[in-house]
Amino acid sequence: MPEYSNLTLEVQDRIAVLSVNRPDKLNALNEQTIRELGQAFEEIAGRDDVGGVILTGVGEKAFVAGADIAELSKMGPVDGIEVSRLGQQVFRRIELSRKPVIAAVNGFALGGGCELALACHLRIASENAQFGLPEVKLGIIPGYGGTLRLPRIVGKGRALELMLTAQFIKADEAYRIGLANRVVPQAELMDTARKTLSTILANGPIAVGLAIECATRGMEMSVDDGLALESNLFGLLAATSDMREGMQAFLEKRKAEFTGR
Repeated sequence: MPEYSNLTLEVQDRIAVLSVNRPDKLNALNEQTIRELGQAFEEIAGRDDVGGVILTGVGEKAFVAGADIAELSKMGPVDGIEVSRLGQQVFRRIELSRKPVIAAVNGFALGGGCELALACHLRIASENAQFGLPEVKLGIIPGYGGTLRLPRIVGKGRALELMLTAQFIKADEAYRIGLANRVVPQAELMDTARKTLSTILANGPIAVGLAIECATRGMEMSVDDGLALESNLFGLLAATSDMREGMQAFLEKRKAEFTGR
């Protein structure tokens, strides 16, 4: 298993807690941290003892307060393209993970940190969390997929307002516009994320993974192509033992015992 300098990874009860661990930098994303995130999700994808992921930041101030500006300030045009594409590739891997990923947003989620949260499947925020894409204040735009994902989640108008004004919004406003799925007190954040993920993991794992894929790719397709994908994946699940078990358990009024096959 890889060793991480800027991340911590703990696994218990099929839940991986992956934490960005640069609290002295408010967990800002430098190149090494982004590469380690890619390695961690590659590791997680291959681990049979992991069913889902909670992604968070170390400390109580920041989930991820943005990209590492000191590092970005040195980039030229070609470097800028490479920096953006690295982040895009890693965040896309997170978005397309068939194992559900919940962002436990425990403070600032700004710039690249907000984009990281957007790449997760669900976002649970603490009451002190703040979200924002303030890149235009630095003379740049979001480069890790934020210009695509935010409009898909909250709508184009609200997304452009956040990006063009560079203003931060608090957790209650993020919930109101659909950016956050839930808002809870900071002390309850990780417990709530665990309970939510445990509820998801009680369901058929293949079905959960294909629901993620269908919803994610379907939003990138025409309606007809999305419906074709849905029917194909629906049919594919009919070949699984989990479907037989799930339906038999329902008919027998008992809890299903899924095997992921």
